Amino acid sequence: MSKYAEIGKKMYDLNNHRELHRYIVFRVRCAMHPRRMREIDDFFSNNLLFAKIAKQYPFVYEIPTRAFFYNKSTFYERLEIVKQNMFFLASKLNEQDFLDLYDRNEKILWRMEENEPLQLALWYDAGQRKEGLLSICLKLSNIVIYQMIFWISRNSQGEWALWIGAMQGPSMDNAREVIKRVTKRCHAYRTKNLILHATQEVAKSLDVKHIYAVTNYGYYAMNHVRVDRKLKTSFTDFWEEVGGNSCEDKRFFELPLTEKRKPIEDVPNRKRANYRRRYEMLDEIDKSIRINMKHIMKA
Repeated sequence: MSKYAEIGKKMYDLNNHRELHRYIVFRVRCAMHPRRMREIDDFFSNNLLFAKIAKQYPFVYEIPTRAFFYNKSTFYERLEIVKQNMFFLASKLNEQDFLDLYDRNEKILWRMEENEPLQLALWYDAGQRKEGLLSICLKLSNIVIYQMIFWISRNSQGEWALWIGAMQGPSMDNAREVIKRVTKRCHAYRTKNLILHATQEVAKSLDVKHIYAVTNYGYYAMNHVRVDRKLKTSFTDFWEEVGGNSCEDKRFFELPLTEKRKPIEDVPNRKRANYRRRYEMLDEIDKSIRINMKHIMKA
């Protein structure tokens, strides 16, 4: 148990009352689940690459102990998600790029250079661990304005899938104005559609077979009864809008791997020029994502 005490000290600021409380809870949960904790410790300790990941990102020990990822997730399910996500990424990504992602070093997927650079990046931060183990971010001048947070693990049929734990928009005071400005730059293509489109392209680059996304009911915060946990936007409504289908498990929707485009012939004449520019932009994004994902993936 002394090992978990040291890990806890790396994760939490013990001079902060709230962080100290989390440290104590972590220690108690480790004591309550010794077999599960040994399992995750063995996973990270017995592999040189995984040991490096755990050293720079010790939260891999904490995540299974907390009610993260989706509503009513179990300790065992979270443990398996962490293990499978790491195993999959290690099998797909170059070692240094894999390590970079868990050391807060983003991987640029696409960039539009103008007065305010707009870019898509593969990235991860400890603050996203409640909803996933990796993210795709849309940034405007290095400010995150949208992000899709996800993990990768097998579905019930044993097929690899990308699981979206949350889609988050901007939280700054002028969020509406920023989103409006970015949407105009993207030829009236909404930012949440753009971040989903990028996620679909990354999923295809990684050769996963499915994309699942949490519903309003499936959102991890439904584990908690707190007024401030309310969703700002409806996940379920958006997943339906983009062609998703409800799963037998009502916590998830299955989303298409490819966005369905409206035929240009079906677009009103006054909007066709804008749609053509939008489709050209999306084609450029797709090409950029394929190229940049290839750079960080094993040959």
